[in-house]
Amino acid sequence: MCAANSTKPGLGVLWKTVSESCNLACDYCYYSTCGGKPQQIDRIPSDVLDRLIKAYMAGSSGSVSFAWQGGEPLLAGRDFYREVVYLQAKYAPPHTVISNAVQTNGTLIDEEWAEFFAKYSFLVGVSLDGPASIHDAHRVNAAGHGSYDRVMRGIAMLRRHRVDFNILTVIHEDHVGQAAELMAFYLREGFTHVQFIPCMDFRAQQTNRPPEFRITAEQYGDFLCESFDLWYSGGQPLISVRFFDNLLLQHLGREAELCTHQASCPKTLILEQNGDAYPCDFYISEEYRLGNVGRDRLEDIWANPIYEAFLNKKADLPDRCRRCEYRSFCHGGCPRNRSRSLADQSVLPDYFCESYRKVYAYSWDRMRLLASRIRFGGSSN
Repeated sequence: MCAANSTKPGLGVLWKTVSESCNLACDYCYYSTCGGKPQQIDRIPSDVLDRLIKAYMAGSSGSVSFAWQGGEPLLAGRDFYREVVYLQAKYAPPHTVISNAVQTNGTLIDEEWAEFFAKYSFLVGVSLDGPASIHDAHRVNAAGHGSYDRVMRGIAMLRRHRVDFNILTVIHEDHVGQAAELMAFYLREGFTHVQFIPCMDFRAQQTNRPPEFRITAEQYGDFLCESFDLWYSGGQPLISVRFFDNLLLQHLGREAELCTHQASCPKTLILEQNGDAYPCDFYISEEYRLGNVGRDRLEDIWANPIYEAFLNKKADLPDRCRRCEYRSFCHGGCPRNRSRSLADQSVLPDYFCESYRKVYAYSWDRMRLLASRIRFGGSSN
């Protein structure tokens, strides 16, 4: 992905396919400002797409991954993604494993989209906040109408064509106290892979302050503990919840795949529709711009001193984190969620520090038991 001889397997690209354009007006969106009424759909220019995929493939080492997000990435149209898979096949070295994932609100998925995703083995992430009464309170179109029914129709299409998909749920003030109801909804609907993200009041370009969350650390900790009880299911988890799967990996002595809980921020590229490159989705501003993949060489983008400075953020731990017994689990959380003390400007822990400490302690014995069972030939499901 960077210099031709230095790309490692698994490195990825996340591209904001149509920038902020979206057909929904979710009231908590930290990125889109179009209010569900995009004036114009500007997808990634073909010359920029060609240049990036060619350079990325030239530096690959057995596997490459692409993630397509937005706004709403399906607004780019199927012809755009046909161009993507054509260029990937054109430039991939022999025996390269290519993976594509798209994160969508699900409302535009029809028969043809589902057929396309199935044909090219796309992994589809669908944003769904729970049953209609919860989902439709925040995930609405420009006219204020809920999107639940359209999302569920899209999911039905994915199932019909046997497309792998997972559910992304934003945890906000309306259901942070309803973990049992939410987990029951997932089981009732047959959703097997789920991810939680806490709801925030934040603009992606506001790098001068940490995000403000719409739930408290105490609420999120309680939510995670109650969800854990239901996920654990007597030692036989019925569904995959990304947070708990990652925690189990760590109890097995392996690294979490969630960047929030890795020892260092992953070295990846977040690309705007116009090719501008940034190190993280939470650091999209001129201060953190690494270059442009349509004009600059990938090796020069990777070598930008701004990147090194960004990667050092995670290791600059608050004193409390350095002394914490759970440091090897959360590694200080996300640098974006840290703030500074008004008294002495010292760095404070991740906003959700107490959430994590609570669920780590609460789940400890059962996670150790589950990990032991897996080590000695058992199964977690």
